[in-house]
Amino acid sequence: MKLLLTFGIIIMALLTTAIDTLSSEETHEETQFGTYTPAQFRDYWYNQGAELSRFTLQQMRYGENHQGDAVLVFVTEEMNPAIQVKADYAGPENIPVLKLNAVRKFFTGIYPYSIMTSVFSPVEPQKYPLPLKISSSAQEWCGHVYTQMNLEDNLYRVRMHSYFEKEGDRDFKIKDHVPEDSIWTMIRIAPNRLPRGEFVMIPGTVHARLAHRPLRPQKAVAVLHAVAEKSLEGSPLVRYEIRFPGEQRSLRIFFETNFPYRIEKWEESSRGLNGMSTKTMTTRATRTHTLMVAYWQHHNNKDRVLLKKLGLKSQELRSN
Repeated sequence: MKLLLTFGIIIMALLTTAIDTLSSEETHEETQFGTYTPAQFRDYWYNQGAELSRFTLQQMRYGENHQGDAVLVFVTEEMNPAIQVKADYAGPENIPVLKLNAVRKFFTGIYPYSIMTSVFSPVEPQKYPLPLKISSSAQEWCGHVYTQMNLEDNLYRVRMHSYFEKEGDRDFKIKDHVPEDSIWTMIRIAPNRLPRGEFVMIPGTVHARLAHRPLRPQKAVAVLHAVAEKSLEGSPLVRYEIRFPGEQRSLRIFFETNFPYRIEKWEESSRGLNGMSTKTMTTRATRTHTLMVAYWQHHNNKDRVLLKKLGLKSQELRSN
């Protein structure tokens, strides 16, 4: 009962700023984000397990686009703020968070890539406006890399590990500007809080590693556009676009204007990566399936039927 009361207070606080009017540069129309009740938030994020969404993926790498799969896993849990990990036991000091595990899998020629980013964002953005923790890892046949960011007061402590000499073990701090990786959870919790105009942003951890660029805050410019498209479920969409002038890069995320603000697709365009100095390449991901399920309870061979419901295939099930 105490936990439910806490969630009610949190959601009521969110509702005070849930409606936001957007001026579209494309259609010159106004769009509003729909509101939601505490009961709706609780039912969607706490009573149905996790939200699993599969996307077809065209990942830019080495001057080409490579086909693969992406999965966004959104799930709520409690975090122990003292050590910033998932709490083993309930307690008044724990912080409820919406966790995102963003997974990409694709092949470049003969060898596979497996990339995962985890973002831990409190569901009370008025009190905790930034993620408490962000981590990402990438594995391929040359080796693996790992980055972790922990929020400490007004700084992020960054620890980086890599098989590359120039990107080897590092431990440093940067100012707590808005992380690019936080945008995905911000959309799901309180899209009206998305930064707009010109500001300073910490680039995405995966992008920094794939581009072999330092994780250094930089200038960003963001806008919201109304678009004449709808989601798989028939809800109107809006496009959030971030441009990084210093890198000739942009990120465009299309998501629903109504709760639960599902992400429909994204596009990331960049110029000058991997020696392609004059060529702009674009990564694209489009949602094909969404499943609400407590996936941690489905770990047996018989549960592989759920992969088909998610539009995925198991390597072990293939005949060839």
